[in-house]
Amino acid sequence: MVLQDKLGRCVNYLRLSVTDRCNLRCMYCVTKDFTHIPHPDILRYEEMLRLIDLAASMNINKLRLTGGEPFARKGFMEFVSKIMARHGDMDLRITSNGTLIEPLIPELSRLGVKRLNISLDTLDRKTFEEVTGRDHLTDVLGTIEACIRAGIRVKVNAVAMKGINDRELGAFIDFARNNPIDMRFIEFMPMGDDTKSDSRFWSADDILAQASEFANLVPVKRTKENRGPARMYSIEGGQGRLGLISPVSSHFCGTCNRLRITSDGYLRTCLFSDHTYKLRGILRNPSLGDDTLKKVIAAATRDKPLGYHLLESRKGCEGVCGTQMSAIGG
Repeated sequence: MVLQDKLGRCVNYLRLSVTDRCNLRCMYCVTKDFTHIPHPDILRYEEMLRLIDLAASMNINKLRLTGGEPFARKGFMEFVSKIMARHGDMDLRITSNGTLIEPLIPELSRLGVKRLNISLDTLDRKTFEEVTGRDHLTDVLGTIEACIRAGIRVKVNAVAMKGINDRELGAFIDFARNNPIDMRFIEFMPMGDDTKSDSRFWSADDILAQASEFANLVPVKRTKENRGPARMYSIEGGQGRLGLISPVSSHFCGTCNRLRITSDGYLRTCLFSDHTYKLRGILRNPSLGDDTLKKVIAAATRDKPLGYHLLESRKGCEGVCGTQMSAIGG
């Protein structure tokens, strides 16, 4: 079975959130009214493995595990091990804040994990604490170094925020110049009830214009291995690359190939839409089998919307959707 929507877009990428818990409190992810999903509502690892098995049978060949912070959930490494044993040919990637995993890097490498996305919004210790609520910058930098030593490819993701990390652009470019990483800036997306977001917005085009003052950037031609949403640029004379992801100013909805499943078992076909499909009830109903799950996933995919239409209907400082990022999984 191949998952395809009414617009002809084929879906082969699943983002699965394993928890909404996190040891950080990033300003763009957790709002003041944040409450954790009740534990009984969180999918069990066995249920997630069942969904991954189904996804693989529906032509999903790329899987990203997200959170919250996935490494904060007990038993996560065993879960990764089971995925790799059952789906060794799947392109497995993990998104993490990088604060908990430096000692685990050798084991991740042994299991065959070849790629990690590390969130890092600043290289300044004081700003890091302001953004995340915690003083863990040295832990994140240590994780990145450990990944590089272990041969694990690292993409460093920074949420671009005016007035917060825009003054560090030169330092970030130097970081990419001196390390074999992809340093990617993601446009700030207003989520939930965040009403301060518009003043923080720093567009990808503005970042590119400013970045050109610090380095000679050469556009990277898109290939089969480079089909993601990021516009990539090599840094002349550098080891790493610069990437720009522009979900707000220059959408990539026409080539979107992903589905999201939240840690409490809701299927989302578009980050900018609050329309969801409840899979948890099906998973826990012994009278409903895998065929029912497949039918729901296929039907949801057929109706996958174009997110930019939803953005166009946004008013003032409204979020791009009503759900905060920590509950979605990014």
